[in-house]
Amino acid sequence: MGAAFHIRGTVDLKRYLTARQQEVDRALDRFLPKASTKPATIHKAMRYSLFAGGKRLRPILCLAAAEACAGLTKSALPLACALECIHTYSLIHDDLPSMDNDDFRRGRRTCHKVFGDGIAVLAGDALLTIAFEIAAEAETWPRYDLRAIFREISVAAGSRKLIAGQVADLEGEGKPINRAQLRYIHQNKTAALLTTSVRLGAMSANATPTQLATISDFGQALGLAFQVIDDILDVTQTSEKLGKSAGKDVAAHKATYPSVLGLEKSRAEAGRLTRQAHAALRPLGKKAETLRALANYLLEREY
Repeated sequence: MGAAFHIRGTVDLKRYLTARQQEVDRALDRFLPKASTKPATIHKAMRYSLFAGGKRLRPILCLAAAEACAGLTKSALPLACALECIHTYSLIHDDLPSMDNDDFRRGRRTCHKVFGDGIAVLAGDALLTIAFEIAAEAETWPRYDLRAIFREISVAAGSRKLIAGQVADLEGEGKPINRAQLRYIHQNKTAALLTTSVRLGAMSANATPTQLATISDFGQALGLAFQVIDDILDVTQTSEKLGKSAGKDVAAHKATYPSVLGLEKSRAEAGRLTRQAHAALRPLGKKAETLRALANYLLEREY
């Protein structure tokens, strides 16, 4: 990582996040069809949700993982943008009346509230599809060709990971869920794509098998910590602060860490998983400073 983001040897995370968010937004704007491209309705809907002010966490993790493995963010950028398209597609569909039925996302009205259910479904479909077109812009590397990249993305977004978690989440509503079942939901619904984000960043740096395993362990721990904290925020923060409807999980009788473990044990679990994420990064040394700072940033959202 460039010295521009360091202050006295530590990461200036605020500047880093702002710079990377802007970099990703510029690239997404280039990759997506203009809002006026026919049919304009679908491209307006895609852009409406994609540029709704998201934190760009997944693409930023992808770029930071590339740096941690001595790679270039330029090489990882198409993969980072593809991940954000997949994430946004999942949010559009998750907010639909047949799923979580939410009116707000990222501080504005959800896609289906503005464009209708049909266009929202298609906007999500289109974002998922264009993710592969964007990923195809990536280079190839000695250890990882586009076939490996496409398989990585497909598995993470498919019926055994992201969609598996969504199905288990829907089927678990209003039912008693134990800790193992809850972990299954969150490992797949949330942690899988976060893990893939750092894995793709490492792959864009032509990471060694050992480096990729290290990054994967970090991603899995971080992904679960992220969801535990999200569950806590849902019951402790306001809708205005969250940018989406607070208390929705409780109202829908969803399985969450606070509902299964209680609030204090959930906080302890978030801390434990964050420490686990830090421990995973030890073999990467100082190059992983930004990933460590990001893990702390996510944990501190709750406090």
